[in-house]
Amino acid sequence: MNDNSPHKGMVYLIGAGPGDPGLITVRGRECIGLADVVVYDYLANDGLLAHAKPHAELIYAGKIGGAHNQEQWQINDLLVAKALAGKTVARLKGGDPFIFGRGGEECEALQSAGIPYEIVPGVTAAVGAAAYAGIPLTHRDVTTSVAFVTGHEHPDKDASDIDWERLSLGSGTIVFYMGVKNLPVITKSLMAHGRPPETPVALVRWGTRPEQEVLTGTLADIADAARTAGFRPPAVTIVGEVVRLRERLRWFDNRPLCGTGLLVTRAADQAGEFADMLAATGARVFECPTISIVPPESYAELDAGIDGLPSVAWVVLTSYNAVQSFFGRLHDRGLDSRALGHAKVCAVGPRTAAALAPFGIRPDLVPADYKAEGVVAAFRELNVAGQTVLFPRADRARELIPTELAAMGATVVAPVAYRNVLPDALPAGALAALEEGRIHCATFTSSSTVKNLAAMLGENRFLKLMEGVTIASIGPVTSATCRELGLEVHIEPAKYTLADLTDAIVGHFSR
Repeated sequence: MNDNSPHKGMVYLIGAGPGDPGLITVRGRECIGLADVVVYDYLANDGLLAHAKPHAELIYAGKIGGAHNQEQWQINDLLVAKALAGKTVARLKGGDPFIFGRGGEECEALQSAGIPYEIVPGVTAAVGAAAYAGIPLTHRDVTTSVAFVTGHEHPDKDASDIDWERLSLGSGTIVFYMGVKNLPVITKSLMAHGRPPETPVALVRWGTRPEQEVLTGTLADIADAARTAGFRPPAVTIVGEVVRLRERLRWFDNRPLCGTGLLVTRAADQAGEFADMLAATGARVFECPTISIVPPESYAELDAGIDGLPSVAWVVLTSYNAVQSFFGRLHDRGLDSRALGHAKVCAVGPRTAAALAPFGIRPDLVPADYKAEGVVAAFRELNVAGQTVLFPRADRARELIPTELAAMGATVVAPVAYRNVLPDALPAGALAALEEGRIHCATFTSSSTVKNLAAMLGENRFLKLMEGVTIASIGPVTSATCRELGLEVHIEPAKYTLADLTDAIVGHFSR
């Protein structure tokens, strides 16, 4: 790093890795979070932008198939200008900045302008794509050397700088970056300089991402195979005997839901727990928030319920959102879990119970049936006559719990703790996947997620886009809503948890 003048900004050149956002380094993620400006390219997974500050300026500076959004000199000037304006800049580059990433050119521009910078290395595409394809680039029984080569040299060169003879005869494994368009030239050059035609070759497209594709062949036939298959960039080409190990060592693209597109409807502010479960099975997940959780129009009812806690016998919490909203309001009023006093707590389902743990609460009751009917059945085994039950709920919650508990003689206080409202819009990526038929299964974890998606799309368009899509519902109440809206439910787990729904989806598609 060069001098750090106080009036200048700072530039971090960050290797974003080959595509899987989980491969970003800890330092890389930290630096994204420090930035006022994030300049990112085509191969950097845009999911990494979630680590940026809420009001950071996001600038796309990518290149697709040689078509530049911005020329390299413009990117250099942009980095310099933002830093000279006193900004902290994260330059997010696919793979590693110094391996065919033109990071050296950007550093030269920053150095010339006296801008301080830091290089944050990343997992380069050759390493990441090969590993996720199950191909070890080196193996003591096969080869002890590997070469990284550009398959797309500078267009102004009169002749290739690649020493094809030494590369063909002197290297074990060879990995070509950006070489799909020039694949016929690459394979012919290697064979002309001594590599046997039967040498195995693998093309890995979108390596480490759920949409990863692998095509294998030999130097003699891979170019024709790629043309026939319509194999397109971005991809790396791996040449060498190690490719033969793929069928034994592949682990990523043979998982049960590999290649399956899943739409995950959820609340906008909820963590992607369900999406992570599905992604672990190999699915390509499109997250689609259909609910925004917002405060009640007035806190008067909830505050009155909180004020009455000393006389409350039971607090019933039926969702993660109910837990967060209720304890959030306690916090806003300067209270904590001690305000519950002697009240017992009923949590509907293990996820709700888990949400209570950070507040130091272990529920006294978790009904065996994780829905409103289960709560009612559990309380029928107890004597709640004459007792007060606090039921912080959503604005559109079913009336079953307060009605049935009141019939048992309880006094039920059921204030609105939060509201479910429609988000402003559906994510463009999820909508495009629906329209292009890339969604094989749509998941719904509450009645609101189904109703809201139908409302956001419009009923006719909703039904049209769901034609041929497998529908997975968390439980019978959600399934009933699906059917009311004209959908056939194909998957419903015996237990109404995200883990069981994931298992049910895997089982369905495995069959």
